[in-house]
Amino acid sequence: MPDPRSPSTSWRTRLVQPEVHAPAGFRSLAMPVYRGSTTLFDSAADTEDTWRTAQRPYRYGLYGTPTAMELAARMRELEGAAHTFLTPGGQAALALVDLALLGAGDHVLLPENVYAPGLDVARRTLQRLGIEAEVYDPLAGAEVARQFKPNTRLVWCESPGSITMEVQDVRAIAQAAHAHGALVAVDNTYAAGVLFDAFAHGADVACQALTKYVGGHSDLLLGSVSLRDDSLYERIGDTHQLLGMGVSPDDCSLALRGLQTLPLRLDALGRSTLAVARWLAQRPEVKQVLHPALPSCPGHEHWLRDFTGSASVFSIVLPPHHGREQIVRFIDALQLFHIGYSWGGVTSLAMPCFELPRRFRPLEGTVVRLNIGLEAVDDLLADLEQGLRELQR
Repeated sequence: MPDPRSPSTSWRTRLVQPEVHAPAGFRSLAMPVYRGSTTLFDSAADTEDTWRTAQRPYRYGLYGTPTAMELAARMRELEGAAHTFLTPGGQAALALVDLALLGAGDHVLLPENVYAPGLDVARRTLQRLGIEAEVYDPLAGAEVARQFKPNTRLVWCESPGSITMEVQDVRAIAQAAHAHGALVAVDNTYAAGVLFDAFAHGADVACQALTKYVGGHSDLLLGSVSLRDDSLYERIGDTHQLLGMGVSPDDCSLALRGLQTLPLRLDALGRSTLAVARWLAQRPEVKQVLHPALPSCPGHEHWLRDFTGSASVFSIVLPPHHGREQIVRFIDALQLFHIGYSWGGVTSLAMPCFELPRRFRPLEGTVVRLNIGLEAVDDLLADLEQGLRELQR
């Protein structure tokens, strides 16, 4: 029998298992994109199926390739976390926390302004599993304790809220929750993990949709779950593995690239957005501007105290005498603002929020959410000017 690795081996075999490789020693500033489901072991004695990559990396591709592990490590460092897990999207990050930390008979509190799909997870999935979900006033602060029950295990925060933009007193909420023995999870997507230090303000878990500012170009879907310390590592990690929450190494590569320009983009987006928000605040057609850096935004005092900057998304409230048809006409008239969900990218977006029930402090009028991109501010203002004229027609 010939040596199975000899040149006399069939060309078919050599195409699948080549003996020739590119020279070693290549160095680059970019992290390579490592794709792979099967991870090879040096010996059969080394085989072990475990998700605990910090102890034994590269057991199986689902648990992370070097590209994914590099991104997780970078996010852990950026947020000052003990551990970070990556998920296929922001909603997956929220669901992972819920499913890992809650069980039948538990009670979870969510702010009324929470990301709508996150509330859907609570109402349509958690309640089916015997977990009670209840909303609270996002500006309740320490008064959230009034809604605690003996079985309250988790309190969510989203500050600011991704549509009505209330800025929460996360520290007061966390103190109340911890005194009750409950955990606190913060959706920190607006702050990109850097404009607000969730762990310094009492969070046990910080989530992000890396789709937004970390990706930065509207071309990837990723989420992250970061942990303050080791106490939740096993619960989050085990659930992460059992749910099969693998991430694309290609998306991870794009997110790693996005991290390099994140400070520049956040600075530019923050300046442009504030300029547009201040301009809209002076317009008679606009009833209210919901931008955390403006006094007209609920919880503005918490933003002043707790945040180091503002980002690209905010909302305006148009007076109630404008009907749905007029709102549609206003948005459709915009040329530079595209219509689409999500935010945090380089392109300006506008999205009407027609059905926005609020039990706490209901809004009078229609909310339109804007994401300001990297276009010239004067061009965006001119576009809004002609759109507002169309609104009045």
